[in-house]
Amino acid sequence: MAHLSSSLLLLFLLLFFSLNLLQTAIARGGQRLHSGFVDERYAASGRHLSEETEENHFQKLNTLAHGYMTNSDIEKAIKAFHGRCGRISRVYSIGKSVLGVPLWAMEISNNPGKEEAKPAFKFIGNVHGDEPVGRELLLLLANWLCDNYMKDPLATLIVDNVHLHILPSMNPDGFSLRRRGNANNVDLNRDFPDQFFPMNNDLDERQPETKAIMRWIRSIRFTASASLHGGALVANYPWDGTEDKSKSYYACPDDEAFRYMAKLYSGSHINMSHSNEFEAGITNGAHWYPIYGGMQDWNYIYGGCFELTLEISDNKWPPANELRSIWQFNKKSMLNLVASLVKSGIHGRIFSSDCGEPLSASIAIKGINYTIKARESLADYHRLLAPGHQYEVVATMPGYKTRSTTILMREEAMMVDFILEPDVTQADSFLPSRCSSRNYFHIMDVISKPQLQISLTLLLVLAFLYFLMKRKAIVNHFKARRAKGQRRGSAV
Repeated sequence: MAHLSSSLLLLFLLLFFSLNLLQTAIARGGQRLHSGFVDERYAASGRHLSEETEENHFQKLNTLAHGYMTNSDIEKAIKAFHGRCGRISRVYSIGKSVLGVPLWAMEISNNPGKEEAKPAFKFIGNVHGDEPVGRELLLLLANWLCDNYMKDPLATLIVDNVHLHILPSMNPDGFSLRRRGNANNVDLNRDFPDQFFPMNNDLDERQPETKAIMRWIRSIRFTASASLHGGALVANYPWDGTEDKSKSYYACPDDEAFRYMAKLYSGSHINMSHSNEFEAGITNGAHWYPIYGGMQDWNYIYGGCFELTLEISDNKWPPANELRSIWQFNKKSMLNLVASLVKSGIHGRIFSSDCGEPLSASIAIKGINYTIKARESLADYHRLLAPGHQYEVVATMPGYKTRSTTILMREEAMMVDFILEPDVTQADSFLPSRCSSRNYFHIMDVISKPQLQISLTLLLVLAFLYFLMKRKAIVNHFKARRAKGQRRGSAV
C-alpha cells in the first residue's frame, strides 16, 4: 500500500511539472489557453478540435467574458473618454475589421491632432481575440492620464511632451468569436511581411486589420510602441525569428536599446522582474521561440519604430475581477515606457546653414546598422539609445556635407541638433541660391500635378483669347485714328 501511494505521488509530481513546462513555452504561440487546456488548432501538427471540444471551448471563454467590455462597450467607453477629456484627446478610426467593426484609436496630447516636434508612442491591445486584457488596461490607462493631467508629474510629462496613440482592440472580431484569429481565422501576428522568408509580401492579400496597422504606421512617425498580449509575464524584443528557423538568440542592430526598453518595463513590474523563467523578466523573441510574419519586427524594419511585445498576464483570459489587480501591476510599467521617449535617447532638429530651412536628413549611429530619417515637415528626429555608452551620431543629406558628433549617453535625454552646410559643386554653381533652387523644384513639383496642369492650360487659353481681343481693339483704335487724321487733313 505504501509502495502504491509513493507511485501515485511520483506520478502526480511528474504530471504537475509537465504542465508547468508546457505552460512556459507556448504563451505567444497560442497553444496554451488560460483555462489550462491546449488549443490544438494552432499546434504545429495542424490538428483541429472536435466539434464537442470546440463548443466547450467557446462556452468556457464566453463565461469568462462576463465583466469584460463588449466591442460596443469599448466604442462607448472611448467616446465617453473623449467627451470627458476632449481638451487633451481626439478619437479616430484607422480602418475596419473583416466584419466591419471600426478600429477605434485615441490620441492623448496637449495638442491632439497637431503636428509637432515631439515623439509619438502607440499601444495596441487585443491582437489576438482570446487575449482581451489589453483592451481593458488601455482604457484604464487613458482615463488615468485624463484624471491625473496637471496633478501627477508623470501624467503631465507624458501629455505635454508625447503624442500617445492607443488602439484598445486590433481584433474585435476575434474577441466576439472567442478565438485567437480574426473573422477569417487568421493570426494577425503572423500576417505581416517577413524579413527572412518570402511570405505575406502580397499586400493586397493581407487582412483588413493588418492593412490598417500598416497604413497607420506609415501615416504617423511613431518612435516606439508596444502590443499587449496574455499567457505569460515577460517583455519580448526583436528579432522574433531567425534565418534558419532555429530557436536561438538573434539580436537586431539595436539589441542594447531594446534590452534597455524591455528592462524598463519589467523593472517596474514586481512579478515580471522576479520571473523564474526569464532572466530580469525579458526575452529575445527568437530565443524564446521563433515566429514569422510578426508585427514587432515589421515595425522596426519598415516603420522606424521600436516595438516591444508585452505579455502582461499569466492567464490569457483571467476572470474579470482580476483586471484591477493586473492594471495595478502594469500601470507604472506602461507609464514609464511611454515617458522614456522624453526621459532618454537623443532628440533634435536638422537645418540648412544657408537658408535655415528644415532638412529631412538621415540620422545614423556609427557601428549600428540602422538609420532613421528626420520628419520632412519639421526636421525633428527621436532616437532611442541605451545609456552608459559613447556614440558617434552622423547626419547625412544629399547635397549637403555630412556632419557628426560624439556623445556620452547618460540616463537622461540629450538634445543633438545639426546645421548642415551645402556641398556646392560646379554643376549647380550657376544657381544663385540652393534655397531658391529648392523652391523652384518645389514649384515645378506642384505644377506637375494633373489637376493644376488642367487649370493652368485653361488659364493660358483664356489669357491668349484676352490678348487677341485686346490686340483687335488696339488695331481698330489705330485704324480709326488714321482714318480720322486723313479726313481732318483733307478738310484743311
